[in-house]
Amino acid sequence: MAEALAVPEFRVFSPTKRVDVLVADWKAELADLPELSREEAERRLYGRAVEAYAEGDYAFGAWCWFECDRLTNAFGGRVAEVTRVLGEGRYLGFSHRRAIADRVPMERVYRPRKGDMSTPRPEAVVLPAYQLLCVYALRAENGEAASRAQLGIALTELEERRRADPYTRHFETFRQLLERSKSARRPVAAPPAGAPEAAAPPAAPRPRRSAKGPK
Repeated sequence: MAEALAVPEFRVFSPTKRVDVLVADWKAELADLPELSREEAERRLYGRAVEAYAEGDYAFGAWCWFECDRLTNAFGGRVAEVTRVLGEGRYLGFSHRRAIADRVPMERVYRPRKGDMSTPRPEAVVLPAYQLLCVYALRAENGEAASRAQLGIALTELEERRRADPYTRHFETFRQLLERSKSARRPVAAPPAGAPEAAAPPAAPRPRRSAKGPK
């Protein structure tokens, strides 16, 4: 079994346009190799993106994150099948997703509103809605009030979104794992210095003897 991919040291979070252009170029190169099966072409494309992420560009990590979930949906949730296509050790688990979500540059994230017909700026970062929810959840856990408010607003629409967007369940899994990791890190409170030790339970009273002697 191949060694799992370690979370790389962060270097940059490239604009989405740069990621899209490079991925399109790689796809075009693979299209010139008709002898490749569809799965082999996907494996090689994903491999190029993983290499860019391993070099510290977390924007390619976000692309790989989505690709893992796209294939998970396509295979009915069977992660073993996703691993078979992508290769051993290449599936981006929670530790990678948390690291990527923590590094998303919110000041560059494009968040279209209803009726918004504008085009994202060239330097913008464009995330799928469920990934943005993961970013809000992580920042809310870290105490950021604005993200907590944004997450609260988004969660009011979660039921409707769950039916319409199959990627929503990946956010729910992320949130569950985030809560689990938070509980695991929570230290057990020690008694304050100088606090008296808990008193031992009182001994059971002895049965009283009768004052009368034997008859």
